[in-house]
Amino acid sequence: MRIKDMEKQEALFQATIKVVNEIGFASSSVSKIAREAGVSPATLYTYFANKEDLLISTYIEIKRVLSKTAMNGIDDDMPIRDCFEQVWHNYFEFATRHRDYSIFAEQFANSPFNEKVDQTRIEKMFEPLGRLVARGIQMKIIKNVNPDVIGAFIFYPVLILTNPRLCRNFKITDEQIQQSFQLAWDAIKL
Repeated sequence: MRIKDMEKQEALFQATIKVVNEIGFASSSVSKIAREAGVSPATLYTYFANKEDLLISTYIEIKRVLSKTAMNGIDDDMPIRDCFEQVWHNYFEFATRHRDYSIFAEQFANSPFNEKVDQTRIEKMFEPLGRLVARGIQMKIIKNVNPDVIGAFIFYPVLILTNPRLCRNFKITDEQIQQSFQLAWDAIKL
């Protein structure tokens, strides 16, 4: 058995995102992704069972990186609002810097492949955020609604604002970012 090379695996991750974002899931093939990564299709099969496995693994890796980045700088001793603001800013910066990841993840989430993802694995990655939401509800700082509703009102706007095709007139300035967070916070706070 061949030893897996982290550089090749990263190249396949980046190539998958690039190819899918350029031509979509249906037109993407193992050979096109391998060519973009600079490896042979046989090498790709060292890491992934098939195209579906590659796409799902890429999505899970994006979620892993996002979950780790989102919680950067969060401390259980921080006030709830400050925690949400830090997570929001982390997510905003992630979505701005990694627009390609966001595009891939959005396409994936709206595809039939999403149904094949072990959602408990994704939920486990975001457990710290879930605990933050639960703590905010328990402390009567944020509204006691379904956590998915909280996520939709505080984090979904980031995807819209960081997408220049959807927000053509939005200029990313500190003032605009702060106003945007405040509107999102106002939607979930008690």
